[in-house]
Amino acid sequence: MKILPTTIDGPLIIEPDVYGDHRGYFMETYRQERLRPLGIDTSFIQDNLSFSVKNTLRGLHYQIKKPQAKLVQVVTGEVYDVAVDIRQNSPTFGQWVGALLSEENKRQFYVPEGFAHGFCVMSESAHFVYKCSNYYNPQDEGGIMWSDPDIGIEWPVKNPVISEKDLHNPCFKDLSENKLPGEKS
Repeated sequence: MKILPTTIDGPLIIEPDVYGDHRGYFMETYRQERLRPLGIDTSFIQDNLSFSVKNTLRGLHYQIKKPQAKLVQVVTGEVYDVAVDIRQNSPTFGQWVGALLSEENKRQFYVPEGFAHGFCVMSESAHFVYKCSNYYNPQDEGGIMWSDPDIGIEWPVKNPVISEKDLHNPCFKDLSENKLPGEKS
């Protein structure tokens, strides 16, 4: 397994060991004892599977009072995955980092608590799986506008397909302190 740091402290790109031959391949997608020494000491309690078609953009999502860390991976297809630092006392508050995840590269992306998360589908379709450290709670949900100019995410899709809910997320600068996870100043 190889860990690739990102430009923001916390999110990590993980390249699992893949063992392949003429029959196919095998890989461990999660093994807590191997990730803990690398700084991923998260207990995951919920797994999710998302299927999306080309140009779908989901996000930017987070939970306010019960933040979720996520370990995400593409099973089929290709996505561009993004994490935005919304930790109020972080030196990289408001900055983002992205990773290309695909069935070919088999990379995983670890998104710690305190980050908004989103992705867009670049292939004809994609199956996207992710582990979460907290249960999904719709009453605790927060969102940020995917195209917020102050964050400046460089999404690789033109004219994304977006849910009605995500179209109405506020810009980052318009969020009140109590709509962000973590310690309040």
